[in-house]
Amino acid sequence: MAKRFFTERDIEEMAARDEMSLQVTEDVVLTELANEKAERLGIRLIQAHQLPPAAPVRPYLSKESSPCPQCAETRPADEANLRQRIRDAVAARLGNQVDPALLDSIITRVLNNVGMK
Repeated sequence: MAKRFFTERDIEEMAARDEMSLQVTEDVVLTELANEKAERLGIRLIQAHQLPPAAPVRPYLSKESSPCPQCAETRPADEANLRQRIRDAVAARLGNQVDPALLDSIITRVLNNVGMK
């Protein structure tokens, strides 16, 4: 059976129709934004597990704003080393397909999100 995808707009339309629950099965995929919108609008997602189906497991992100224990101890030299290791890994995987400025921007955003900056 084909999967049915729900976006943020689909969730808004459900709420407008006063549909306040959605059965989430293996054939239903919610985008991350759809999951967040459902939570904000009070739409109950009925599912066998707690993770949204389309969401990857990301243990480095948490609801709390405190940085991870490993990140809190990172010194600037370690951060520069980490940035270079990430650049090297991306280059090994994708070659020169990635714009270096864009890659640096992405690395900075990710490090900020995990509390390294």
